Amino acid sequence: MDVIRKIGHNEIVEITTPVLITCHDGKSMLCGDFRALNNYTKAHRYRIPSIPHALEKLAKARYITKIYCMKGFHQNGVKPNSMKSLRIMCHMGIYEYTRMPFGINNAPVHFHRMMDTIFQEEILECWMVVYIDDIIIYSETWEDHMQYIYRVLIKCTPINLKISLKKFNFGQQELLAIGRRVSGLSLAIDQNKVAAVLQKPLSLNIKERQSFLGFASYYRIHIKNFGQITSWVCKLFSKDLVFEITKKRRDAYERIKYELTNEPVLIFPDIELPFKFYIDAACSQGLGAALHQRLIVDCEPRKGVICYIPSQLKDSEAKDGATQKECLCFFWALEKLHYYLKGAVFEVYTD
Repeated sequence: MDVIRKIGHNEIVEITTPVLITCHDGKSMLCGDFRALNNYTKAHRYRIPSIPHALEKLAKARYITKIYCMKGFHQNGVKPNSMKSLRIMCHMGIYEYTRMPFGINNAPVHFHRMMDTIFQEEILECWMVVYIDDIIIYSETWEDHMQYIYRVLIKCTPINLKISLKKFNFGQQELLAIGRRVSGLSLAIDQNKVAAVLQKPLSLNIKERQSFLGFASYYRIHIKNFGQITSWVCKLFSKDLVFEITKKRRDAYERIKYELTNEPVLIFPDIELPFKFYIDAACSQGLGAALHQRLIVDCEPRKGVICYIPSQLKDSEAKDGATQKECLCFFWALEKLHYYLKGAVFEVYTD
């Protein structure tokens, strides 16, 4: 697959992009810095599902297979009149992409829409989840599972959709997918993703603090009272604020890291069973809610958490009394979790 081609060495061209070399799994990867181009690109609107909602479809699955599309976005071609905008420059000369590169802001949306179109029938039959370049096949029986895999591979062949055999996870009961460890019963944080972040101390650099909070927020449904824990961190992003590392801020930072590695595994919901709905409005730190359920697994009762949801209080809301905050928390959480609770039986618990 020819991804780039050389167009010159000393020529003067209208558009070039700096080159970044990133490392992943011990291998170097070429990546253009397309931030300037993205500022002038109109964003395409297409819904990519949230990861927890996508993986919830695997509930009760006994067999799971993950197929990874090799080189992802590079499997899409680029129109000739767009190639001049995708030129990169390095010490070896000037090159232009002939395939869709990584770093383009519309690349994930375009690729996900293509995958949805290709596998529309399979997705509607409710045995496949597609998330950009990941294909996840799930079933309750081995016979169905083999048939589903065969259908996917047969469909990939005529359209020349290439898959990675090294990242082919076949017929497993539990596997890593989209930053989570997932099975037919539960959803957990992929600790391989967390390990590198845990080594970093609290930084004086605002960009690094924002990056850490963004990473932690990616797993916020796994963390109880995430909004309250991070309230001290969220107030530290003003450019005019002189940041000092105090004991309270360091403790909040360490608490987030602790929760990323010690929070309970989430369970998948059963909409036929009642829910327990816990809400909590802290004095001035934020709102929080948790959805619990008692399931029957292998004839044994099993109680677990489906998700946690956090929110920060506005300055005007922080001045309200305790009763008003609890009511605010209830209506906010009810709206956030309506897709679970609408038409369901649930009990509300508040302090």
